[in-house]
Amino acid sequence: MAKFLFTAAYTVEGINGLMRDGGTRRAEVIRALIENTGGRMESLYFALGQYDAYVICDLADQQTAVALAATIRAAGGLDTRIIPLLTPEDMDEALRMKVAYQPPGA
Repeated sequence: MAKFLFTAAYTVEGINGLMRDGGTRRAEVIRALIENTGGRMESLYFALGQYDAYVICDLADQQTAVALAATIRAAGGLDTRIIPLLTPEDMDEALRMKVAYQPPGA
């Protein structure tokens, strides 16, 4: 499983739906959506600022993350973005990789 952060900004249509349904109901819908793909929702927070909601979840792969984000965006209530998250161990493994690179002008 890979960990992802979804950010979401509500459209006018989406905020009207949130006002009708409430935050708890929307969290239940998102949890079910993620679990139906075999994933697990770690947390969901509503926020004030650039984004209206943040969801951290475990998903099988990037394709699943894209499918979820595309489906949610196509419905018109949210503008979603996907950010893959790395554990400290993932970062250590990546930093141990030897990559040949020649900077410009070298």
